[in-house]
Amino acid sequence: MTTPAPSGAPIRVLIADDQEMVRTGFRFFLDAQPDITVVAEAADGKEAVALARRERPDVCLLDIRMPKLDGLEATRLLAGPDVANPMRVVVVTTFDLDEYVYGALRGGACGFLLKDSGPTLLAEAVRAAAAGDSLVSPSITVRLLKRVTAPQATAAAPVKPAPPTEPLTDRELDVVRLVALGRTNAEIAAELYVSLSTVKTHLSRVQLKLAARNRVEIAAWAWQHGHAQPRA
Repeated sequence: MTTPAPSGAPIRVLIADDQEMVRTGFRFFLDAQPDITVVAEAADGKEAVALARRERPDVCLLDIRMPKLDGLEATRLLAGPDVANPMRVVVVTTFDLDEYVYGALRGGACGFLLKDSGPTLLAEAVRAAAAGDSLVSPSITVRLLKRVTAPQATAAAPVKPAPPTEPLTDRELDVVRLVALGRTNAEIAAELYVSLSTVKTHLSRVQLKLAARNRVEIAAWAWQHGHAQPRA
């Protein structure tokens, strides 16, 4: 995966959207952040893939409906399971459709936002992706979890994590529960009184044990197995 930006260096971002006004708006806001800089823009998916491979940005922001190559295919080419050195991709779209969310997550995206989520959440998603974390619009996360935990989950749902290869420790279950409740890594660290690096270590072990590819799959496993209830 793309090496995180050195401490103090701005997060380098690529924006891909077929609407110039959207690219301009994103660039204006992100360039105004002290820790983020936009290094490339693309008006279609094919150009986005070429620019991303050349510039190696820390985070790629991809629209879904683009000419020449759609955002889901571009995501797969840049961050998919078969990519030797995958990049961090956040899909940002107007279209709140389940098949798009599932397609993006299957393709390797580490974030999924709606364009009306607002600029603050956009910046948070960029920072989360650059740090190796993920952010999915809250409304989408709730709907995803309801769908994948329903008695008759559809074939369109994300691939469910397999049974753990070995049991999760009590502390790992604490982390999993907080992930399922939507906490960020920093919030988990504060609530459990541990360091951020410790949280990341626990999450890495959980992902290996569950064969989960992202936080949504970890959260889905927690909800399916009764590990997502807030403590009294």
